[in-house]
Amino acid sequence: MATVIEPTIFELSSPGRRGVTMPASDVPEVALPPKDLLRSDLPLPELAEVDVVRHYMKLSSFNYSVDSGFYPLGSCTMKYNPKINEDTCRLPGFLYTHPLQPIETVQGNLALMFETQEWLKEISGFAGVTLQPAAGAHGEFTGVLMMAAYHKLRGDTKRTKMLIPDAAHGTNPASVGMLGMQVVTIPSDARGNVDLEKLKAACDDTVVGMMLTNPNTLGMFDEHIEEVVNMVKDCGGLMYGDGANLNALLGIVRPGDLGFDVMHFNLHKTFSVPHGGGGPGSGPVGVSQRLVDFLPSPLVGIIEEGDDETAPLYGFVTPKNSIGRMKAFHGHFGGGLVRSYTYIAMHGPDGLKDVSQYAVLNANYLQARLRNTYHIPYDRICMHEFVMEGQFAGSDVRALDISKRLMDYKFHPPTNYFPLIVHEALMIEPTETENKDTLDRFADALIAIAEEAKTQPELLHNAPSTTQFGRMDEVKAARELVLCCWLPENYEQLV
Repeated sequence: MATVIEPTIFELSSPGRRGVTMPASDVPEVALPPKDLLRSDLPLPELAEVDVVRHYMKLSSFNYSVDSGFYPLGSCTMKYNPKINEDTCRLPGFLYTHPLQPIETVQGNLALMFETQEWLKEISGFAGVTLQPAAGAHGEFTGVLMMAAYHKLRGDTKRTKMLIPDAAHGTNPASVGMLGMQVVTIPSDARGNVDLEKLKAACDDTVVGMMLTNPNTLGMFDEHIEEVVNMVKDCGGLMYGDGANLNALLGIVRPGDLGFDVMHFNLHKTFSVPHGGGGPGSGPVGVSQRLVDFLPSPLVGIIEEGDDETAPLYGFVTPKNSIGRMKAFHGHFGGGLVRSYTYIAMHGPDGLKDVSQYAVLNANYLQARLRNTYHIPYDRICMHEFVMEGQFAGSDVRALDISKRLMDYKFHPPTNYFPLIVHEALMIEPTETENKDTLDRFADALIAIAEEAKTQPELLHNAPSTTQFGRMDEVKAARELVLCCWLPENYEQLV
């Protein structure tokens, strides 16, 4: 395969070309002292507008996106992002406002935030919701802070242990560790549930609580969820629910009704906000009644009631025992909240239930098609995702090889090597977005790759072979973190 290298924007530059024409200044010119810090040249690329557009359009075509194909990343819930979400977040009243404006001038924004809080409460069964956290892991940290504050206010300072199943999301122990708590890992049983005997042995009066991902990263809904919750609460602990997999539960079960005290929502997963490549995320947190007073401040509330003719006045309120502000301003408003509000409003209660039912149906359909080809270690009805092993007896092909080969079949690879309790894990989540034709093409590709692994393993070891770039040196990429090394020739003089 011949790799075609696109010139950099600097290499395309030609002195004197212009892409923009600046208007004449309508204010007096002012000198910029001190003169010894001024430079006569700014080494930026010079191109016409059409050159810039074509360059970046070409680069974008090298990328894979949810708009161009199926994205089966387990645990990430990469679903299609309806374009109406983009229209609503660009409405002038949302786009051109500032978070420090007087509340009287942003009532529409505050009304949307208040309604989003109320909808998330209704969807999840919680008594209160904060919209501040910027992403799921930030929501986790916020939730654990509230759990710690709850015990501290009660004088229960010896609680330092957090119970975390081995099928939880990897950010859970990181969030706990940031607060200096001890992580106690609880193993899974043979059916992918929390091992009740091991949990019972770990429950004592030093437990802050338990962080449970349900459905877990195996795609399993815990069959003993009520016993798990009761066991933790009987020793005085609180229950944290990792809401990253909420896409499997909408309209079917509410975590608050199961006894959870805290849960973060991944709006960028469940409610179709574009994500990947760094953002934008959004991780609101819901809490039970016992933790409402500890929510971050400020929250959006009604500060003057309305009537049949007058809308209420929305403003900011501070909970009694608030842990304080967790983010500048009020969360990812346009990036997450407006888009999610649109998605929820468009679907309504029945539509959100359909989302989960089709997500679960799609995952079980793929699992059924692949179970005779790949080993599925926890082989029972799954929820939104399932995990299979990417290896075969007598073959040196591994999960990474299978994923790389999928790229030659024009599919994005699934999540690799997670969860850690499955050897050579391939974690697949089709979401509700995809139709049966797409799922069948994906299953056919994986079945064909399995046959290649036995008869032509070199195809997989050398894959991908039809993409813009071949297989990268992953060790080199991990150790050499400099992504761009271009500097102008006179860099030393400039700095």
